[in-house]
Amino acid sequence: MGLSLKFLCCLIVSVMVLLPAALCSPPDYFVKSRAAYYGTPDRLGTPSGACGFGEYGRTVNGANVAAVSKSLYKNGSGCGACYKVRCTNPQLCDYNGVNIVVTDYGEGDRTDFILSPLAYERMAKRPDTAKQLFAYGVVDVEYQRIPCTYEGYKLKLKVIGHSSYPYYLAFVILYQPGENDILSIDIWREDSKEWVGMRRSYGAVFDMANPPLGPVSLRFQVRTSTGLKWVVAPNIIPSYWKTGVVYESNVKLA
Repeated sequence: MGLSLKFLCCLIVSVMVLLPAALCSPPDYFVKSRAAYYGTPDRLGTPSGACGFGEYGRTVNGANVAAVSKSLYKNGSGCGACYKVRCTNPQLCDYNGVNIVVTDYGEGDRTDFILSPLAYERMAKRPDTAKQLFAYGVVDVEYQRIPCTYEGYKLKLKVIGHSSYPYYLAFVILYQPGENDILSIDIWREDSKEWVGMRRSYGAVFDMANPPLGPVSLRFQVRTSTGLKWVVAPNIIPSYWKTGVVYESNVKLA
């Protein structure tokens, strides 16, 4: 039996009324969790975090940094990710919360975040309510993944550790922009005309024994909102690289 004209007209009107409301109501992307803080003498981050950032992990993002749970650390691919974290107690906490960078792995009493003291304090409305937050030690929060932005900085690779030209290359990824995880990195071998996978040593550190000679070209496998993709960075590290030197790149991981 066909639908009546009156019914179809009513249906169309109903859809037209409801559709704008649906389009204008953004979904709630915040996830409920808990957060604590760790102690440091200077209230900054720690240079010995599991991401391998060193001093960068202590001060990046104004020291608004955190250790995160296993599910957010993601075996190291979660290093460098950015999150908005806000306490859910409206009497004590600012609605805007704090934007943090993941620099370490750590779990507490059912927490997803263990914040630097400065980051933990910045969730509070005022200095007096910050004291109450510290007295609690662990608070209920909600969090959301956000793009990382570093004004005036581009993605950088720092040659670190026991790197020794030309026998062993290790680097850590700094100032990773956007909100895409780097899952793996390949290095181009000109002699065999092929991409060869590097090892994720730990955290955001990748390494390779006997890397190819000459300028180093890399490709990054990243997870985006639409799936996996490869991003190629030609000659991102020059020939005759040196330990301790930071190399900047224009590569876009978005």
